[in-house]
Amino acid sequence: MSGTFGGRGRRQGRLSQWLLGRRPGEAATDDDGRVDLLLAAAEAGLPMAPAAHPAPGYGCSCDRVGCPTPARHPVSFAWQTQSTTDRAQIERWARHQPQANFITATGMTHDVLDVPLEAGRQALERLLANGVEAGPVAESDDGRMLFFTLTRGTPEDEDEWWPCELDCRPETMDEHPGLRWHCRGSYVLVPPARLPGDDGPRVRWVRGPEHPLPDPLTLLESLTDACARYAGEESDPAEAAWPVRR
Repeated sequence: MSGTFGGRGRRQGRLSQWLLGRRPGEAATDDDGRVDLLLAAAEAGLPMAPAAHPAPGYGCSCDRVGCPTPARHPVSFAWQTQSTTDRAQIERWARHQPQANFITATGMTHDVLDVPLEAGRQALERLLANGVEAGPVAESDDGRMLFFTLTRGTPEDEDEWWPCELDCRPETMDEHPGLRWHCRGSYVLVPPARLPGDDGPRVRWVRGPEHPLPDPLTLLESLTDACARYAGEESDPAEAAWPVRR
């Protein structure tokens, strides 16, 4: 009856969709097996939370003028406590927010070694040729490669331990063009994710989350060597980038 008289039913429908994270008229879809990919990452132990997505105008669904990391940041300030591997929760988020990207919080069960794309490709080829387990690896169309590893947590032999704030402080990103070590307090986009741009740039798996997470130290030498060569090719060899873990 409320539908017949037109007012209340439609308003309640719009409100329900808004509370679920879906705009009126926006259907829940699963393009390119998005939900299955996200659930596979959760099954591998990567805690996730919803993130912004590309949008016209400002380039980011958060509508923040001059957003420094469009479509690359969580939608909630509580992303660290919100992040989960719970299959049912991730499926609800994914289906109710069909355009949303997802981030995975690092430093809980895994870290991420984040390097320039060309350096990462060289290092990955070298690692696989030497029979080293490289673990899950993703690449981004904005020129980065992500190596997912076990987290070191808080090593007992370290007097001090600093959280990584590279994603929380985007103004520092250009200062660290080489290796970025995402640990506690940081996050990265988890595939599949879309980036701002007319050609539909994306973040995708090169090696999927079914691969076991390696110890980061087994990858570090190859990654730092590749970053040093990359920095030498791009600028002055004396300015080769070093790992950043803060």
